[in-house]
Amino acid sequence: MIPIYKVWEAITEKLPTALQESYDNCGLQVGDPSQPATGVLCCVDITEAVLHEAIAKGCNVIVAHHPLLFKGLKQVGTSSYIERCVRLAIRHDLTIYAAHTNADNADGGLNYLLAEGIGLQSAVALAPMPDTLMELVTFVPPQELDRVSEALWRAGAGTIGAYDRCSYRSEGRGTFRALDGAHPFVGTVGELHTEPEERLSVTFPAYLQRNIEQALRSSHPYETPAYSITRLQNTHPRIGAGVIGDLPQAEPLEAFLSRIARYFKTEQLRYSVTEKQHIQRVAICGGAGAFLWKQARHSGADILITGEAKYNDYFDCEGAPILCTVGHYESESIATELFAQLISEKIPTFAVYQSELDSNPIKALQHPYNGERNNDKEDDYQEVNHC
Repeated sequence: MIPIYKVWEAITEKLPTALQESYDNCGLQVGDPSQPATGVLCCVDITEAVLHEAIAKGCNVIVAHHPLLFKGLKQVGTSSYIERCVRLAIRHDLTIYAAHTNADNADGGLNYLLAEGIGLQSAVALAPMPDTLMELVTFVPPQELDRVSEALWRAGAGTIGAYDRCSYRSEGRGTFRALDGAHPFVGTVGELHTEPEERLSVTFPAYLQRNIEQALRSSHPYETPAYSITRLQNTHPRIGAGVIGDLPQAEPLEAFLSRIARYFKTEQLRYSVTEKQHIQRVAICGGAGAFLWKQARHSGADILITGEAKYNDYFDCEGAPILCTVGHYESESIATELFAQLISEKIPTFAVYQSELDSNPIKALQHPYNGERNNDKEDDYQEVNHC
């Protein structure tokens, strides 16, 4: 059996916790990551029913999108479902892990999966995160340049947008004098040495700094390689809140909205008043992403699709872009597919399940409305999942 933390590594490799928002609480919620993993259940929310489902399936690891422990607990009793879930998890030795806004903000995360699902092309971050890029500069003998570059690229450096293996190189000469106790790759102890070198520069996501430095030290021929790392003000084009992309061709508004309703399995799709007749440029953000409407407008989006919005958000955007909501749970239920996919790719023989329970806490009464209020007549209401 593999230890539980190996399951986390499969997720954090693609959805690093360093990308979570400051208010969030991603990562370990409950449990011991050193214990052997028996199976993983992926879900949107942690509920008592989900924990019992994990127990029934023989899974001692639960990976959720929404953190169970979002705020601090001052007691672990029975007065709330959160407290009861903590008690139940501890009693059955379950480990709970959450990947929330890190899954939203990551390159290839939840929003990119949604964009792919509705057919968007050339998707990039709608609101790129600041301070996510760093630059490494080092100096390498020409004959070792390709080996060092390959090691840095494998560690995640040199990817810019739709390009990889990016670097900048320039020729020069370096000097050093090896002191007593040194074991120089070139030169002689006690003598000033001049060596032809290549200045190698690569960029990388800040959360990969440890991996990049390890790759440099393990591949560089010098006993003590000289290098510098600088944080850049540039934004990473594929890391941030929401994504935006284009449909292969414009679609009539009504046909597009019907397709979106089917994709999200929602009967409660809502959208702001608009004069637009066709949709081609689309922004999307799972969860509560209405705050991105200004960025969507600036990026030329015809529509912003998200989970939920406040009443005045529909006024404020003034139909440019159209603000379309499909339900918070509905917009993020794809998280279970994302988690299962990442774990299975890394550990293909491991038991990974997607929860079969609908944890949506919102229900709605839906019935035909004929334009009149009637308080005297009893109507037959059908209970459906809220979207």
